[in-house]
Amino acid sequence: MRRLLVGIPYLWLLILFLVPFGIVFKISLSDYAVSIPPYTPKLDIGAGWAAFTEFLGALDFENFVFLTSDDLYWKAYVSSLQIALLSTIFTLLVGFPIAYGMARAPEVWRPALLMLVILPFWTSFLIRVYAWIGILSTEGFLNQFLLWIGVIDAPLTLLNTKIAVYIGIVYTYLPFMILPIYSTLERMDESLLEAAEDLGCSRTQAFWLVTLPLARPGIIAGCFLVFIPTLGEFVIPSLLGGSETLMIGKVLWEEFFNNRDWPVASAVAIILLLILIIPIVLFQRNQAKETEG
Repeated sequence: MRRLLVGIPYLWLLILFLVPFGIVFKISLSDYAVSIPPYTPKLDIGAGWAAFTEFLGALDFENFVFLTSDDLYWKAYVSSLQIALLSTIFTLLVGFPIAYGMARAPEVWRPALLMLVILPFWTSFLIRVYAWIGILSTEGFLNQFLLWIGVIDAPLTLLNTKIAVYIGIVYTYLPFMILPIYSTLERMDESLLEAAEDLGCSRTQAFWLVTLPLARPGIIAGCFLVFIPTLGEFVIPSLLGGSETLMIGKVLWEEFFNNRDWPVASAVAIILLLILIIPIVLFQRNQAKETEG
């Protein structure tokens, strides 16, 4: 029974991660072809051991080498890392005060506040992103409001810029930052703050010396939960960022569906996955340390 319970997650991982990863990796080693599917596999699994030995002898990584010869790809990776990092910082700056206020609110109000954070998930992700198009466009609600109160004299160009991408990412992934921080702050012992103030700390000093260190596990978890999916984000930069916003998710989609170059697209996906393994492993180690603590 114990082996069955332990084996189910590994079976799930094998079916939904390792098998698709192997298929994508196999395509990344194939040659482009004008056909359906648009690639010529170099390895025929059903051809036997001799074909596999021949494949290993002729193995090359030309699609991966091609990625290093074109500036588009490494610029897309760097731009994605930059946008993901800045978006994570902005989300933390917005999410931490909200989580802190929720944790310090009366217990009667906490379930309602928590429901307000989760409520956007009840609406389709695409509908929420399309709503921001109506808000940020030149004739949108935000520009009309700013013109009405006299802050600006002419409409601002917000849509199809990186600013719109940051706004969309922060709005979309904000609950992923708030929830782990709120969970950590809610469990914090209030007597620790009282003890710090009795020892001469001001409220500000007590926050920096007591509250913030104790909230660190939630902050780390929230940052990883925002950074990891943002790095490969495609919908938000496509709808809000326009053609000027370069992210690897957009490049990956264009290679698959516009250029129909599946081998190169698979190579792009493999490298993106290898980049994501680093924060995923760090996140798992942080979660393990928190559980042991």
